[in-house]
Amino acid sequence: MKGILLAVVVAACAAAPVYAADAPAAKPLTTQQQKMKDCNADAKTKALKGDDRKAFMKTCLSKDGGASMAAAAPAAAAPLSPKATQQQKMKDCNAEATSKTLKGADRKTFMSTCLKG
Repeated sequence: MKGILLAVVVAACAAAPVYAADAPAAKPLTTQQQKMKDCNADAKTKALKGDDRKAFMKTCLSKDGGASMAAAAPAAAAPLSPKATQQQKMKDCNAEATSKTLKGADRKTFMSTCLKG
């Protein structure tokens, strides 16, 4: 019984490479998939993370066949959601408060006013 089992296992192992060779070749990537692959590689090379990576990927993927959209204004794309605009406002107000070296109550007052306006 062990001899038969061993023979079956050896035959299966010997036949496995034949099946792998008969497997169909992988489908070529679509244009969009290739663009995604290239943009991901660029983002990885530049070591981008978080919001910087997201912004880079959005810009990279929206390019038309290598034609740069750098000349187009970022706002010319789809309108930003209220959450995105609030986040951008928070980021801008934070940067301004930091550049003015505001601290404590002064910073809190400034941020409140800045975010309302």
